[in-house]
Amino acid sequence: VLAGDTIKASADLGLPMVGISLLYRKGYFKQEINAAGEQVESPVIWDPSYKLKLLPQKIILREIEGRDILVQGWLYTYKGVSGKEVPIIFLDTHIEGNSAEDLNLTNSLYGGGDEWRLKQEILLGIGGTKFLRALGFKEIHTFHMNEGHSSLLTLELLQESERTILETWDEDTIWDFDKVKNQCVFTTHTPVPAGHDVFPYDMVDRVLKTRVPLKIIKKVGWQDQLNMTTLGLNLSRFANGVAKVHGDVSKDMFQGYDIDFITNGVHVFTWI
Repeated sequence: VLAGDTIKASADLGLPMVGISLLYRKGYFKQEINAAGEQVESPVIWDPSYKLKLLPQKIILREIEGRDILVQGWLYTYKGVSGKEVPIIFLDTHIEGNSAEDLNLTNSLYGGGDEWRLKQEILLGIGGTKFLRALGFKEIHTFHMNEGHSSLLTLELLQESERTILETWDEDTIWDFDKVKNQCVFTTHTPVPAGHDVFPYDMVDRVLKTRVPLKIIKKVGWQDQLNMTTLGLNLSRFANGVAKVHGDVSKDMFQGYDIDFITNGVHVFTWI
């Protein structure tokens, strides 16, 4: 809801912006309250073609365990009061030709454990950046990471900024951290450790296949295990919490980082 309100406000202001998320075909769940006042959940399955337009572009994502995964995108366009529009792209792997495991990768928001979560975040961060490029968004001024779930986009930007130099006849690769930092901003929402995804490096090494070496990932993503919030903070020019107190709490949780705050608002027309 908060991300949606941000997009609606951006359209009202006429900001040049595009949103990226995953298409959860099974939604989360339908909630009903029974006569005893208890929550009863039932599955939600919806047809995306009812609200969204399937885009013709497809990409091949190879960063999950090194295999080819087809990714398509669905478009929803929000028009603001100014008449300006903000497109939102929903990434989807439910495509003929993908394995059964990959077909179901975008089925549900939660479920499947940490490895499943890591694969979804590779799809969101790295796949989302690749898909934007495939759509023709070559010159993007700022990538806004909404929590750490999309932080792996920084690795894709590192790959894009990869520079090769010759030193005494040896070829070496320089990773341009500053260039990536200048392209990114980061918002953290959750003031408890459980709200920040972490993945053990043996899992990262097994699942994430990227040209960025593991020693470089450890340099920007924490040495003990990959902390998605730390990765986002290390490769952003600006970071914020979502209330003044939350900014202070976040600085205590992630000491040594300059975390500002922008108080959460709502899209007034929607809520009225």
